[in-house]
Amino acid sequence: MRGLSALLALAFRSAWNRRLTLGLTLTAVCLSVTLLLSIERLRVDARTSFTQAVSGTDLIVGARASPLQLLLYAVFRVGGATQEIGWEAAAAIDRHPAVAWTLPLALGDSHRGFPVLGTPARYFEVFRYGDRQPLVFAAGRPYAGLYEAVLGVEVAERLGYQVGDRITLAHGGGEFAPEHADKPFTVVGVLARTGTPVDRTVHVSLESIEAIHLDWQGGAPIPGLNIPPELATKFDLTPKTVTAVLVGLKSRAQVFAMQRWVQDYRAEPLMAVLPGVALDQLWDLLAIGERSLLTISALVAGVSLVGLVAVILAGLNERRRELAILRSVGAGPRRVLFLLLLEGAGLTLAACVLGLLLSLALVLAVGPWLAAYSGIHLQLTWPHAAQWAWLGAVFAVGTLASLIPAWRAYRLSLADGLTPHV
Repeated sequence: MRGLSALLALAFRSAWNRRLTLGLTLTAVCLSVTLLLSIERLRVDARTSFTQAVSGTDLIVGARASPLQLLLYAVFRVGGATQEIGWEAAAAIDRHPAVAWTLPLALGDSHRGFPVLGTPARYFEVFRYGDRQPLVFAAGRPYAGLYEAVLGVEVAERLGYQVGDRITLAHGGGEFAPEHADKPFTVVGVLARTGTPVDRTVHVSLESIEAIHLDWQGGAPIPGLNIPPELATKFDLTPKTVTAVLVGLKSRAQVFAMQRWVQDYRAEPLMAVLPGVALDQLWDLLAIGERSLLTISALVAGVSLVGLVAVILAGLNERRRELAILRSVGAGPRRVLFLLLLEGAGLTLAACVLGLLLSLALVLAVGPWLAAYSGIHLQLTWPHAAQWAWLGAVFAVGTLASLIPAWRAYRLSLADGLTPHV
């Protein structure tokens, strides 16, 4: 034990004498470890954020198309529906004895770049996210009538809205989409942060969506027709179509039977998607990108470790006399080998520890911004299994790579170290 302590002290003093060169190498390896751990953290937390976007929903029903497309526009507000489903179909699903609740969704409009979702007020009671967490109001209340809106927290924060403010919706999602300026909405509530697409959504009732489109046809106002907001209540505001329907069942055991019932619905072609299955398809599509990022990070770490070996090898010529003196005072070849191996392993271990600390600091610094602008919540937690595996792999490879200069030093003879070279 005393011999090991002396060897460690000697390795530290030797490294300290070359602190500038080794410090640059340590920085390179540390940054590569940080990159590797950060990408792995981002990959895992992005999956978690996507998975937590909807919880407690057993089926998503929409017009027949790609299951992944249905998931993206119904849950993540990405893209658009190629075809809508009739209101009678949505009502038939709601009347099915196996169904506990349904949430018809009407998408397509927007407000200053944020999607508008038309849905019944019970949405705020039955919708769940994360670990079956309910929606909570940070301010205000759910909408109870026409022209009332509830904002996701990100919409309110980025646009500076508060309860009582008035907003207008735009028809469609384009930058130059025409606005329903004649029918403004009053903000009556702001939801607490969820880390899901709910934060970036303007919520209104289905009747409100119908009301603002009474005098529109084919995506444009009907010439010469202008129905004032107060007269909209004189019309039947029952929706004619909806984009999709979220379905909660009384028993999870009935999910496949209900899926078959929807697929066999004869009045119009429908499709029922299990959210978990569609998410698996999404990860299959993104797997290539994930592996590419991890491969690039691993290559960066490998290049840094090659630099570590190169620095130690390059320093051997300058250290020949030092090593020869050690041999002359009784240090055997194995002790010299262990000395250089300890230097390389110690440098790699220090880089791993610093890289881990730096990655956690990045989570603290970048996490709130990433959550606000992308909905991905980075978790400040102890490294998970995959991160420990990467750290172990970097340390093992760095230690093994240090054997190259250590073995070369082992073979240096005393005569080679003391004989001057011309």
